[in-house]
Amino acid sequence: MISFNYECEFNIENEQNFSDWVLKVLTSENKQAGEINYIFCDDNYLHEINVTYLNHDTLTDIISFDYSDAHTIAGDIFISVERVKENADEYNVPFDTELKRVMAHGLLHYCGYKDKTEEDTKIMRAKEEEKIALF
Repeated sequence: MISFNYECEFNIENEQNFSDWVLKVLTSENKQAGEINYIFCDDNYLHEINVTYLNHDTLTDIISFDYSDAHTIAGDIFISVERVKENADEYNVPFDTELKRVMAHGLLHYCGYKDKTEEDTKIMRAKEEEKIALF
């Protein structure tokens, strides 16, 4: 089950389209959907989570808590809408595209992709683009 939760003044306009897309992303990685919760929030909300649970005193666009097993993807994906807007402006892409990139990014981590090294980041970016195209 895919759910969308809002802790700020933001709503996805067509949740069903996004739910269908998330399922396509997981299917393309030979995974099944378990309980996946997207929580959209502001910078302050996500910063507090970052400090409290990860001991990182920084702003970020996404924090994910992974509850997946081998084939079933599950977790809580917190996304700062403020960071997504700022990233979209910085990279000169539509907000919609950047939102999908961040949403896919969380799922890709659950599927085993990393982004700690330059090579891993290159693979992650290519996978993000591939998944955005599935929308």
